[in-house]
Parts: sequence; C-alpha cells; structure tokens
Amino acid sequence: MAGGEDAREGSGALTEGQAERMLAGMNEVIRAGEEMRKLRAEMVKLFFELGWTQDKIAELADMSQPAVSKQVAKYRTADRPPPMELHLDQRDLPWLEGRLWGLAEVVSETLDESAHCTRYVNALSRGKKRFTPQNIDELRRLLEEDLRQHHAQLPGVHRKAYDEISRHLDIPTRSTATGSASVRRALAHAIQRDRLESQA
Repeated sequence: MAGGEDAREGSGALTEGQAERMLAGMNEVIRAGEEMRKLRAEMVKLFFELGWTQDKIAELADMSQPAVSKQVAKYRTADRPPPMELHLDQRDLPWLEGRLWGLAEVVSETLDESAHCTRYVNALSRGKKRFTPQNIDELRRLLEEDLRQHHAQLPGVHRKAYDEISRHLDIPTRSTATGSASVRRALAHAIQRDRLESQA
C-alpha cells in the first residue's frame, strides 16, 4: 500500500492520505452546516412554543415567513407542551456545557482573544469540535488556566460562574428537562453570556 502511495505521489497524483485529509476538512464544514440547520429548526419550534409570532421568528432567524410557516405547521397541536424553563440554575449536562461554553467565550473576548481557551471556543462555535466529555474536560482545563493567570483582569463573577458550573459538572444529575441537547446548550450559552455581560 505504501509503495502504491509513493508511486502516485511521484507521478503527481493525489495520495490516499492527501485525499482523506482534504475530504475530512470538507466533511467537517458540511456536518457543521447540517447541525446548524437542525438547531435552527429546533429553535424555531421553541420560539413558536413560547408564543412568538411567525413574523418575528422569520425576522430573527433571517428566514422567509412562508418558510417559518411551513416549519411551525409541523408543530401545531391542540396542546402545546409547557414552556421550557429558562433560569440559569439548571443542572443537566447540556445546560452546564452551554454555560461553560458561554463563559469561555466571554473570557476569550475579555482577554482580546489571547486566552488559552480561544482556539477551543472558536472550534466549538464553528462545529469543528463536538461537545464530547474529552473536549469539555479540555475546555475546563484551558479556562481554569485563564482564570488563574489573568485573575486581575477578569471580574470576580467569571470565577464564581466557573466554580458553580465546574462543581455541577463533577456531580452530574439526571434530568427530565425538555428540549434537545443542542437547543439546551445554545440557550444556556446565550443566557450565561447575557448574565455575565450584565454583571460586568
């Protein structure tokens, strides 16, 4: 196999390794796009369940009103599910991951993106890294390092939020929370960011 790859390389053809690397990069972008489209559809459903008008959803999602109407038609039922809880202190894993992601993003921006966690935050935001236990552990390690090294530059609420999130991540709880993991993660991310920015 190696000999065949060497021969192709010498002839100016693509090797299998080169082709694999090229396609892996493209597949990442495609997968991230598909995941974002699915997340947007789930967010449209959530906003509809919260009672937002189709016009407002279309405006915020940058979609046409007929496209929103087509999506919400799937969700029309006689009995809407109870609205999702939106308070910050929830302890299911996706919610805590979203809070950690939001905190890391704020720390990265506060330190002018020179933070240790910046590369990881960007990869998560672009869908190049997934919310696996290993990636969450690495994000925690990088964020902990930023909070330790730059404690004088960062508001105390950042450390307080990290300690709370980290403590709950160490003792995961089973939850009957409604909504998909990706939606809960995105909501917690946004709410955590808003809370930190209002306290800064």
